[in-house]
Amino acid sequence: MKAAERRAAILAVAKVLFADRGYHGVSVDEIARRVGVSPAVLYRHFESKQVLYETVLGEIAARRESYVEAILAEPDDFAHVLRRMTRVYVNAVAEDPDYLRMELHSVLEGSSQARAFFENRWRPFAEFIAHSLAEVGRQTGQRTPDARVAGLMFQGMVREALYEKCILESPQVKDIPLEALTDRLVELFLRAVLPGGIA
Repeated sequence: MKAAERRAAILAVAKVLFADRGYHGVSVDEIARRVGVSPAVLYRHFESKQVLYETVLGEIAARRESYVEAILAEPDDFAHVLRRMTRVYVNAVAEDPDYLRMELHSVLEGSSQARAFFENRWRPFAEFIAHSLAEVGRQTGQRTPDARVAGLMFQGMVREALYEKCILESPQVKDIPLEALTDRLVELFLRAVLPGGIA
């Protein structure tokens, strides 16, 4: 196996193990054994378990979905764009649910990468919601909720639904298709934050 392939294999195995049990629940020996190399070989690629963990987190946290098509498509009102953006995000997470596990572990374990999860995954939503609520307020002359709080509310709703659906496989949402669950969340959010609800 070439060095680059071995490094990629180490990262892939480490991601699965860290996502399942967190930093403290996995040993270097176990990662090396699963990859089929010695710990010494692993240390040639990553100087410590901490460096390996931060590299795995960094690669996951740095991923960004493209929302360009979701934003440019018609209709272009707040509700439709937010629904399309949310579908892009939840579909990406559903394809790789280890992302959610790693995000949670990184926050609980105080990783320096924890902030990157917000910056790369949630900031587009926070900024879009803030801009859209400000625009609604200008157009209607009505007061809209604090955009920071609204952004947190939205993140919490979506994140919790994804935990229930993709990680815990909760019976509560088992029979609801992911797209339908996404649409219901967006609708509830819009009813809560828009003056007079949604049309």
